[in-house]
Amino acid sequence: MTTQIKPNKKEVTRERNQKLILNAAEQLFSQLGYEGASMSMIATAAQVPKANILYYFKSKDGLYEAVIDRIIAHWNLGLDNVTANDDPATVLYNYIKSKVILAINEPLQSRLFASEILRGAPYLQNYFRTNTRPWVKQKVDVFQAWMDAKKIDAIGPYHLLFTIWATTQYYADFQSEVLLVMNKLEYDETDVAHITQSIAHIILKGIGLKVPEQSKA
Repeated sequence: MTTQIKPNKKEVTRERNQKLILNAAEQLFSQLGYEGASMSMIATAAQVPKANILYYFKSKDGLYEAVIDRIIAHWNLGLDNVTANDDPATVLYNYIKSKVILAINEPLQSRLFASEILRGAPYLQNYFRTNTRPWVKQKVDVFQAWMDAKKIDAIGPYHLLFTIWATTQYYADFQSEVLLVMNKLEYDETDVAHITQSIAHIILKGIGLKVPEQSKA
């Protein structure tokens, strides 16, 4: 007989409150910027006491970093565990697809991140040095290993990553422009496939690869 372990009530409450706070903070930071979104506003939107935010995140800077960290974790899915032994076409196609899905379904995340970068990342300079830079270096080393093994054409590995970011996140950051130009009110269920196929074809073909067959089904 298997004994079921009941979840710790305190832990469940903590996770629920943190999620409420992070969701509210993400929304308000995206709409109003770091300076415009106050801790009181975030507490009201999350429907928790302001003291709870300080208990979990210590400061506004701490909360902002937690929001950005969650966004980056979402947008990095697909490359986290990549190795030089993996098939580059499959890895890159899946990474592009995951980022297109996020661009369409979670545009505020990308816009908040882009807004921070455009302002020179004043609140995240240290974060980018200690977190983002090592993550990027690891992926670039994998790309370079693929090039050295003649699996993909020799190009600037950093620029391959930047190109994927630029093409996929454009559909979030400039959603209004995309929809106006394409005479659409909103993205529909076919857009993920169409956008993914187009971007993947351009990028993969540009480095000597083909779109994986299973992706064309």
